Amino acid sequence: MDQKPLPEKRLSFIDRFLTLWIFIAMGIGMALATWSPGSVEWIRRSEFGGTNVPIAIGLIFMMVPPLAKVNFLRIPKAFGRTDLIFYSLVLNWIVGPLLMFGLAFLFFPDNPEYRVGLILIGIARCIAMVLVWNDLAEGDREVAAGLVALNSIFQLLLYGSLAYFFVGILPGTLGLPNSFLEIRYWDIASSVLIYLGIPFLLGWGIRNVGIRVKGEEWTTNRFLPAISPITLIFLLLTIVFIFSLKGDSLLNIPFDVLKISVPLLIYFVIMFFLSFGLGILVKADYPRNIAVSFTAAGNNFELAIAVAIGTFGLASGQAFVGIVGPLVEIPVLVLLVEIAKKLRNQFYLKEKAI
Repeated sequence: MDQKPLPEKRLSFIDRFLTLWIFIAMGIGMALATWSPGSVEWIRRSEFGGTNVPIAIGLIFMMVPPLAKVNFLRIPKAFGRTDLIFYSLVLNWIVGPLLMFGLAFLFFPDNPEYRVGLILIGIARCIAMVLVWNDLAEGDREVAAGLVALNSIFQLLLYGSLAYFFVGILPGTLGLPNSFLEIRYWDIASSVLIYLGIPFLLGWGIRNVGIRVKGEEWTTNRFLPAISPITLIFLLLTIVFIFSLKGDSLLNIPFDVLKISVPLLIYFVIMFFLSFGLGILVKADYPRNIAVSFTAAGNNFELAIAVAIGTFGLASGQAFVGIVGPLVEIPVLVLLVEIAKKLRNQFYLKEKAI
């Protein structure tokens, strides 16, 4: 019996042109550095206790909408096959960070700032856009949501310790150039507590208040989508501020973007195909395999940017690497969505036909 083809899912207008919005924000920041030095000086001076207050507010609220969307009650659904959960966690919290660690040293052996920026991305697991990629590729929504919830908990518990380990301990242990840069454990841990802990509490509170007052359907289908643009707004504002403060190195930025893009591209491709291949080996059905694969391939650039700024400063190379991340991720993962559909035809639909 022939099945009717499902309507093709597409990215929203905002998500589809996210790379363009980021480039525009970069351009606005460069323009401010050239034509409005007074504005740039105001950004520099807006500090309290060593923290840039406008940026801190922006970074916190940037993380709230994706965390508000996390339904932790869906975690049990993801445990329908414990072997998939096991290898998903191994890919996300061991293989991914180690792969990015290796790429960081391979491509930037003499640039500790860019190296650390990549490492911070490698240990920041995706908790937002993975749901978009999974939906476009027709993956299992419940499994993807369960994995996002699980990774959110792991990020709260492990991100600070993993960042300190991969940045400050592992390089010296392996005899590699030290990326420590005089950063103490508390410098990273405090950034995680502020820029992940506070948004987590706000997101959890917003979600639960919405459900109690208006119900889960209204909160999930109307309210949370309505506040989603907050993430993009504050992300773009952060990018404007970062590029306005990098006036002394603007001429080097285009080439640096290309250099940073290469290891990120390699990372996305390897993580996706490694996960998809493992899914085939353990005989996971296509929807679950896709959910696990995009969870492994995606990263939480918002968190990486927030921790980089909180730990190393607004105009740091680490923060700049975080900005480059979504420039690469969006077009690459859009392409991987199309590749996923072709892989389904090759490895799954043929089996049904037989």
